[in-house]
Amino acid sequence: MTHTVPSSADDRSTVTGRRRIAFAVHTDTAGLSALPTLLRSLALTNPGVCEDFVVLHPGLPDSSFDGLRRLHPRVVTRRADGRGDVFRLDGYDTVVAFTPAMVVLGDIGELLRLRHGVGAVRQLVCDAEGRERRTVLPDGLLVVQRADADGMSEDVLTPVDARYDFLTRRLHDDTPVPAHVAVLHFTGPFDEPGYGPAAEARRRFELDDEEFRAAYCALRGEKHPDLLAHLAPPLLQARPSLDLARTVADVYRRQGRHDEAVDVLAPVVGDRLDAPRCQETLGVCLMALSRYDEAEARLLLATASPDAAPRAFAQLARLAWLCGREEDAHAYARDGLEADPTDAGCHAWYVRTRADAPEPEALPAAEQLAHVALFAEGQENAGDKVLPEAVRTCFDAGTGSRHWYEQPVHRLVDEAALEELNARRGVVVGGGGLFLPDTSPNGNSHWQWNVPDDLLSRLTAPLAVFAVGYNVFDGQLYRRSRFAESLRVLVERSAFFGLRNHGSIERVRELLPAPLRDRVRYQPCPTTVWRHLVPGPLDPVERADTVLVNCAYDRAGLRFGHDYGHFLAQTALALKGLRERADVRYAAHMPADERFVHDLRREHGVALPVEQLYDMTNDGIRELYGRSRLVIGMRGHAGMIPFGCGTPILSLVSHPKLAYFLSDIGREEWGLSVHDRALGPRLLERAAAVLDDHAAAVADVHGAQKLLWETTRSNLDELGKTFGRT
Repeated sequence: MTHTVPSSADDRSTVTGRRRIAFAVHTDTAGLSALPTLLRSLALTNPGVCEDFVVLHPGLPDSSFDGLRRLHPRVVTRRADGRGDVFRLDGYDTVVAFTPAMVVLGDIGELLRLRHGVGAVRQLVCDAEGRERRTVLPDGLLVVQRADADGMSEDVLTPVDARYDFLTRRLHDDTPVPAHVAVLHFTGPFDEPGYGPAAEARRRFELDDEEFRAAYCALRGEKHPDLLAHLAPPLLQARPSLDLARTVADVYRRQGRHDEAVDVLAPVVGDRLDAPRCQETLGVCLMALSRYDEAEARLLLATASPDAAPRAFAQLARLAWLCGREEDAHAYARDGLEADPTDAGCHAWYVRTRADAPEPEALPAAEQLAHVALFAEGQENAGDKVLPEAVRTCFDAGTGSRHWYEQPVHRLVDEAALEELNARRGVVVGGGGLFLPDTSPNGNSHWQWNVPDDLLSRLTAPLAVFAVGYNVFDGQLYRRSRFAESLRVLVERSAFFGLRNHGSIERVRELLPAPLRDRVRYQPCPTTVWRHLVPGPLDPVERADTVLVNCAYDRAGLRFGHDYGHFLAQTALALKGLRERADVRYAAHMPADERFVHDLRREHGVALPVEQLYDMTNDGIRELYGRSRLVIGMRGHAGMIPFGCGTPILSLVSHPKLAYFLSDIGREEWGLSVHDRALGPRLLERAAAVLDDHAAAVADVHGAQKLLWETTRSNLDELGKTFGRT
């Protein structure tokens, strides 16, 4: 029997080119007993790493691996003819091959960052005549790039430092293990006389299950959430403690398992005032389940601690705002600023909830459209500021509060909100990547619109879901049953259900019952057709000699995996070449995007001027993108907005949505994976081609835009009838 990690519709690494990495070891019955020590050593020395651990074997009973599964959440077993099968492991791009005679003593991140050939250590051996030579041992450590090799040969060999395959035969006469050794390879029995320090180094990892779990949970620094979620709960059951309960609850929260987090934390916290961090974590998890009254009580308990009070008050302000209690939200934010005048979260909520200037007189409700969307404010994502205006421009010349009733997508739809929505001539939901479980989680829908099913089913105004995207990352797993139920009600209730790319359409149709699947249709993001939405000249009279670059850092682990250093080095190479051709500048959609500029200057000495789009008006953002010669972007709207303005784009693909968009317009060659081994040269070559024949590149953009505009115009004609007028 073969045990494998279950596949998931949310785990499609081929979309972005994200590298699939595995550790592998070949063993027979004799070597099986050594594997737990190897696995424990790997986890305790590299606590932030959790890749598949593949055990190749000649046909051992499946129960033989139960002990390994208790130690690691991603043990995969496969029958194999021999160790050579590490070169042919289906489903992986990079395989780090150990042997049972090894133990990991240090950081092996460098092995995970190797990108070419077959990495191995050439060991010094003596032949039959006593002559010394260097060779790769048959049982030596290997780092196999599947794209380069299906076997070992000199032409694919990439030298690896000896500390990653350090032979114990070098440690005779009880020589201490050098501090720099990362992988110790035993060339004799583990307890061989004369090798005491080596044996002692290995014995550190000969722990029983409970000792191992405790050792892992006690480690300082970042630990991988999957490993922590696997090891901490059994330890909590065996050794209950408040700190461990909070640790388990926090990792469940990061995985979107908020109900389990509450079940773990609530029984041990009670009403204790001496556990403010636990009360805060519990309150946040209850809020994510839409249990708002309970969450508020827990967060109020957390404010009793001066250290926890500012963060707790910021969460209370968010909670009150979600529930439509603007005055309470403002008061909570003010209380937080009194506790800590420098707290950014409380300041943001204080500004967001203070009384606004009087709005212009609105049209009667029956003449307005309601807009359910993410309305970015302050220094939030520039794309999320441009998008709502683009959506509204599709339906009405007026985009302000006179013509539109605004319903923030994260705010709870209660009876009063439902009444407001039903009073309008129609409700538009979108656009943007609203089918996402974790930006502002709620227990009502498990996507971004915080609407209970029973209220959604009572919506009587015509409903259009317009240019929404399925925004899950490669490898991002979450439980989708509640989302699927909410989705079904949403599709049933909608007069129009349009998603912004065919990739999203396919993913959403998988979650719907067969009779509803054909109701899901294509509606491009309106930012991609901006040239056609506004009157006047479609294109700038002249363009600046500027290339704009953008990167994104939210969920960086899912974007880059182990390849961030590679990405940074490759983009530095490309940008150095581009700066000889144009003024290269950086387009930051939000302050966090500027990490790229700092890292690039620190690591590679490349300094870029920054255009802070998050502080610009929508017209200013479009003006900047529209007058540039080329935009190289990682954010979805760092591609779609300039494309909509008629500017050539290249996409740095770290999220499926970028690949989906390029596929829709038949321009896959405009995308380059952030994991591409030749990213730098390819990016420079394609960017240079755009600059060399810019007129043709602009014409190509215009041509690709035609189908999007025809589709949008056809959909708007239909929606004009649905809503009574255009």
